[in-house]
Amino acid sequence: MLDAKVTPLIKPLLKPIVLFLNVRNVTPDQVTVFGFVFGLLAAPFIILNWFGVALVCIAINRICDGIDGELARHQNCSSSAGGYLDICLDFLFYAAIPLAFGIANPADWGAPALVLLATFIGTGSSFLAFAIAAEKFQIDRPQFTNKSFYYMQGLTEGSETILVFVAFCVWPIYFPILAYVFAGACLITVVTRIAGGYRTLKQHEQSELIKKDVSHG
Repeated sequence: MLDAKVTPLIKPLLKPIVLFLNVRNVTPDQVTVFGFVFGLLAAPFIILNWFGVALVCIAINRICDGIDGELARHQNCSSSAGGYLDICLDFLFYAAIPLAFGIANPADWGAPALVLLATFIGTGSSFLAFAIAAEKFQIDRPQFTNKSFYYMQGLTEGSETILVFVAFCVWPIYFPILAYVFAGACLITVVTRIAGGYRTLKQHEQSELIKKDVSHG
């Protein structure tokens, strides 16, 4: 929900870093992997209850996630392979954070962590499944023209997820409440994405059939 509004505000702030990395021949994929490694490091720190350090790792991961795409566009080397790597590592990172909280305190945090992970599977699968179909029908998304894949919006997107991760680390005692609330929001995203995606694809399929009938007529 917030990604389309937040992204234009962040891009200018990343420009100096992008220029710095470009001069040193750093590739976007290297930034992606570097950010992913730091993101995963948050998990053991959460398990150790070192939430401040975990928060720093999460912040570095998100900064790198913004830099890699901007660097790719600056170097004119945006690719489907890079986009694929980025989204796969993003979803692994997203799953690692609630998993770490569940491991840190199985008795109190295990159940909400599992519920949140289940809804993450729903948001991720509905997001990626539609992206495949959108590529087939060449459906455009004006708000995210620079993305290497179709970016399907929803109530819970990357920005909201990171805000919740920050809240987890700042107020870990409230993890169960925050996790259940965000899981509910993710569930709404899943339902609306599936319903909206189904309607959109049905419309495009019908349009394709009409075009074929006209061409054969």
